[in-house]
Amino acid sequence: MNPDNRIGIDLGGTKIEGVVLAVDGSIRLRERVATPAGDYRATLGAVADLVCSLESQYGGRCSVGVGTPGALAPGDGRLRNANSTCLNGHPLDRDLSARLGRPVRIANDADCFALSEAIDGAGQGAGSVFGVIVGTGTGGGIVIDGRLLHGPNAIAGEWGHNPLPWPADEERPGPPCYCGKHGCVETFLSGPGLAHDYAGGPTKYSAEQIVARATAGEPAAEACLKRYEDRMARCLAIVINILDPEVIVLGGGLSGIGRLYRNVPQLWGRFVFSDIVRTRLLSPAHGDSSGVRGAARLWPPDQTPEQS
Repeated sequence: MNPDNRIGIDLGGTKIEGVVLAVDGSIRLRERVATPAGDYRATLGAVADLVCSLESQYGGRCSVGVGTPGALAPGDGRLRNANSTCLNGHPLDRDLSARLGRPVRIANDADCFALSEAIDGAGQGAGSVFGVIVGTGTGGGIVIDGRLLHGPNAIAGEWGHNPLPWPADEERPGPPCYCGKHGCVETFLSGPGLAHDYAGGPTKYSAEQIVARATAGEPAAEACLKRYEDRMARCLAIVINILDPEVIVLGGGLSGIGRLYRNVPQLWGRFVFSDIVRTRLLSPAHGDSSGVRGAARLWPPDQTPEQS
């Protein structure tokens, strides 16, 4: 096995993307296939087939890392908290290892995003990076000195299922969350949360449409985005107060809202327990490719499955 080339797999709800990542960070190959809907065994087979296809085209055996929408439970090693519910309750890493005949490494997709951006992305050179996903859901990952922090409960960085901090009266108790609680960060800062706040209920408005309306001068859209920025500032202030990262990188669909990088740091100082806030809020260097790149980097360049 060539330790200089690693396969990364991004296992999404609608597509599975795979790349061969060289040690210099260049992508040698990329391939995408559809995710079998609601079928664990078919999904397992699709991932294994994609790995085999990439290795056949590349001409060599590679290490394999997989980013998933959930995380492996530290107790029984089965996947949990995945919005692709057919994956939950299965030992994905063990099943995939058996299919491929080698160990694989699996991490939450937000962790993979954070790892990618910390190693050779927007957070390159920073000693501490908090990677944020704001899209259909919210998530986060923590990288310290180039190493992903998992934690004994495998939930390091899961900021989306904490309550919105410093809530105003009209923000209590908050929208219901799929986790069973009310007022989670995810219910306010996810794409659906932003759209719900704008329309006052379920809607198909996209973040891009809301931003466009605000740019065109619509008062309701502008007010919605200002509420969103204030809430993000409060939520990231909690992260800064606890972790004090050098860099926070935004990822996911809402990371493309350019005004966040200007406005949120202007607001979070009111909530950070410091007279100076040196933490930088940055856009992702690798965009949608960060997750799959980070999955490949779950295996360091100097380590292969045979050495683990």
